[in-house]
Amino acid sequence: MALRSTAPRNIHLQALQPGSLEVAEREVPVELQRHPRARRISLRISKTGDGIVMVLPKRAAIREAMDFAERNSGWILKHLEDQPARIAFAPGAIIPLFGVDHVVEHDAAAKRGVWRGEGRILVSGQVEHLPRRLGDFLKREARREISARAREKAARIDRRIGRISLRDTRSRWGSCSSRGDMNFSWRLVLTPDYVLDYVVAHEVAHLVELNHSQRFWRLTDSLTPEMERAKAWLSREGGRVHRYG
Repeated sequence: MALRSTAPRNIHLQALQPGSLEVAEREVPVELQRHPRARRISLRISKTGDGIVMVLPKRAAIREAMDFAERNSGWILKHLEDQPARIAFAPGAIIPLFGVDHVVEHDAAAKRGVWRGEGRILVSGQVEHLPRRLGDFLKREARREISARAREKAARIDRRIGRISLRDTRSRWGSCSSRGDMNFSWRLVLTPDYVLDYVVAHEVAHLVELNHSQRFWRLTDSLTPEMERAKAWLSREGGRVHRYG
């Protein structure tokens, strides 16, 4: 079972080929999706905030969709400009490690790799390697924290976890297979501690209930202290973590 990020519940979409649309001399990525129950073309800003997603009825022509986007170019441009700016991994960037803002600093003379200070993440080595080194550091931190919490929670319900994998998924925060293998988004390291804890609890609860029944939600609630608060944060703020890096 999967814990999805901001995709609508009970909706299954088939992705079509991506394209682009020029809006006010700006090339905007376009993702086309078909929905079996859609009656008209609709559009929304993508989770990354730099493109649009268009949902088409089953038999709508792609050209018709692009015409629809062009007619709504004013709406697209306004909402793209309202999106938070992308934040590159670079000196001076502010990264919310476990939901707490940390300033990225470059120390070329140091030989410590990447380490965490008081309100800082320090990166040594050549500056051109900083994005990769910082990304690797964040993924290691995510793996360490997620793995420890998942195994501790699984032991509480007398279950064993299979393989734990980290990916950069955009449609789900975590998933659990019937074999007990789990996948998580490494970007959980950028969410508040109670949010990461909830996502881990959610997937661990699937070791017992591979569904979303009332029993499942009661079990999840017993494994994490702030389930409802975390769910509200993910619904409201979850898409923002995809702007980093």
